[in-house]
Amino acid sequence: MGEMNPVRAWVLAARPQTLAVGVAPVSAATGIATADGVYVSAMVTASFLCIVFLQVATNLANDYFDFVKGADTAERLGPARATQAGFLSPKAVFLGMSACLMLAAGAGGYLAGAVGWPVWALGAVCLVCAVAYTGGPWPLAYHGLGDLFVFVFFGPVAVAGTYYVQAHHLSEDALLVGVGVGAFSTAVLVVNNLRDRKTDEAAGKRTLAVRFGDKFAVYEYMACLLVALLTPLAGVLLLGWSAWTFVSVLGVLSCVTPALMVASCAKANTAHGEPGATAAESSATVAESSVGAVESGVGVGIAESRVPHTNRRELNAALAATARSVLLYGLLLATGFMSGALWG
Repeated sequence: MGEMNPVRAWVLAARPQTLAVGVAPVSAATGIATADGVYVSAMVTASFLCIVFLQVATNLANDYFDFVKGADTAERLGPARATQAGFLSPKAVFLGMSACLMLAAGAGGYLAGAVGWPVWALGAVCLVCAVAYTGGPWPLAYHGLGDLFVFVFFGPVAVAGTYYVQAHHLSEDALLVGVGVGAFSTAVLVVNNLRDRKTDEAAGKRTLAVRFGDKFAVYEYMACLLVALLTPLAGVLLLGWSAWTFVSVLGVLSCVTPALMVASCAKANTAHGEPGATAAESSATVAESSVGAVESGVGVGIAESRVPHTNRRELNAALAATARSVLLYGLLLATGFMSGALWG
């Protein structure tokens, strides 16, 4: 596809737009630790480096293994992948992945040396899963387990783990926050899988969107947002969180536009031949999706054709917006906990 500046190629392969999903849990855990008076800056820095290097390693592994397995082709709808596009050689990406794993292991080793064997064990699992997500003999993402992977490792594990290395004990608050952050982070993957459903299916990548269809993916996305929305309420009612934590709701509300885009995509697909739709239902869906597309700002060309079209590339914007909302959610949760500690 042509040449690209090496720095830009590596930035593309690292997918910085997704790193918000790694920063959010560390930020939220840091807010809880600060509110509890157990904040340790060195532990936070090491946790941040560990999760970011792990995420970049996972992204590079995804870039490499999806290319090797044939999941990334010229028909890909998402941003160009460095390996598939020829910007970086497969060997270079594999070596980059290995380097990031070693850097993550270094940061994790520092944490484990300060805290003890539980962190050694957790770190080993994280390193293995970073590669096993798309690599190895039984890649998680190819068997519909990617959603669970993201929820667990970018939710309860990341939040509770970051808190643990500072306080040396687990926290119910951190675990519940991890549920909210993990669910919201999973929503980012759901958009990715909805966008890539057709190409993933052709490549034998059996994501949940491939297994159960577009409608399921939309319902899953909305369910993830609902869990994130209800998390502060559960914390206030069950764990006595300060009402300040309700500020995190703004992070979920900032996801309204991408949610409309996701819903509009599924409606358009129903209108264009999803099994089980009658002529009357399809006509109604056409009208509904036209309105939804215009309202969400993705109805380019609909005014001319009067018929909604399915352009899954539009979900790239929804993915990026959802990732930003996850980061905002984590930061606002941290702010809520610290504000509660200061002002009650």
